[in-house]
Amino acid sequence: MEKFFKLRENGTSVSTECLAGLTTFLTMSYIIFVNPAILAQTGMDQQSVFVATCLAAAIGTLLIGLLANYPFAQAPGMGLNAFFTYTVVFGLGFSWQQGLAIVFLSGILFLILTITGLRATIIKAIPKFLKLAIAPGIGLFIALIGLNNAGLIHFNQGPIIDIILNNQGAEAATLIEKINAAPSQVIEFGDLSKRSVQLAAIGFMILTVLMVKRIRAAMIWAILLTTFIGIPMGVVQLPTSYDLSKITLAPTAFQLDIASLFTPTKGQSLLTIFLVIISFTLVDLLDTMGTLIGTAAKGDLLDEDGNLPNMQRALFADATATTLGSLLGTSSVTTYIESSSGIIEGGRTGLTSLVTGCLFLLSILIAPIATLIPPAATAPILIMVGILMMESIRDIDLSNVEISIPAILTIIIMPFTYSIANGIAFGLLFYVLIQVVQGKFKAVHPVLYVLIGLFLLKYIFI
Repeated sequence: MEKFFKLRENGTSVSTECLAGLTTFLTMSYIIFVNPAILAQTGMDQQSVFVATCLAAAIGTLLIGLLANYPFAQAPGMGLNAFFTYTVVFGLGFSWQQGLAIVFLSGILFLILTITGLRATIIKAIPKFLKLAIAPGIGLFIALIGLNNAGLIHFNQGPIIDIILNNQGAEAATLIEKINAAPSQVIEFGDLSKRSVQLAAIGFMILTVLMVKRIRAAMIWAILLTTFIGIPMGVVQLPTSYDLSKITLAPTAFQLDIASLFTPTKGQSLLTIFLVIISFTLVDLLDTMGTLIGTAAKGDLLDEDGNLPNMQRALFADATATTLGSLLGTSSVTTYIESSSGIIEGGRTGLTSLVTGCLFLLSILIAPIATLIPPAATAPILIMVGILMMESIRDIDLSNVEISIPAILTIIIMPFTYSIANGIAFGLLFYVLIQVVQGKFKAVHPVLYVLIGLFLLKYIFI
């Protein structure tokens, strides 16, 4: 392990990496239950998607750890799965089999862009101050997710997850009607009379005390203590059954339908298909790029220019996981912002990812046990990670409007639109606009003009 992962060189140890990997897994393990619930609305078999989610997350996470030696974790992306369900299937009328074909083709496009080095070129073309803005933007985003998951705030319009989970088996039209009927007040204070919200508040207080006292493995202890306290409070439900017979991939594996995708019906033009593929590609590209740079900054893994050394291998792992995930039966795989919880816990090498990836594999067998960890126990971790990721905003020269306008837009658009990709896109758009109106055309890398053009097409037509 020392030779392969270079532990001493990175100032870490086996025990630290294992704790970091466990922290990352516990913080993002919700995806193995939420992703199947979202994709099942398209008609996909929920149990099969559960297995596909675990396998795709394990493949992506193990690849990024073994190939790139970085402590990042991957899984089917939130937002991308909603785009798959509500835009591609419900909105544009594609079948879920055709949707998987679109994800597969976007994965192949990822691989081409990665192998040719174009993805790395795009990342290097982004100015350093915008890269510095990514981490605090993700910090606000992840804190907002944590506060909402904890119930300390109620985000009515954003997390359609709640509506989905509370209306299992409902027709698509019923779901859309409920979403549209959500209260007009987007964010409101949570209901502190609920036991789950009280537990989350207790969990955050426990985590705060442990962090201030600099207790080793503070996040793990906070999760475990909060879960234990949740049992007598009635928030944590002990499993009553353990059935392994439902572990199957058959209903979704290799069910993608490329042939019918290119025989468009119901007004599905080839332009629409192209734009949907590009949309998946752009969102996954910027989500992954933003997460890699933002979380790496917190772990001091970036070089002096704000770039991530050996990023090509990390991007290759992401592209491969998306391609293989579509074959197994799930939407696009991306690097998770929850990786920052493990990095803050001390994870610095691929050993962290190795532990997380193995836990995703084991979760196929221990799903009843994994359900013991409630959102109220992991939400405080997300809030704390979000707070800690705000640190790098001090390195941005906010006194210069040429820098502050794109940087602040990058930071605030992420949480306000529930999308890392949107934040980066708006930051880049206004960076390019400012350079152009000042006649500094050559200061902007040509690839950014193309990227902005593609995003404008996405926003206008999808």
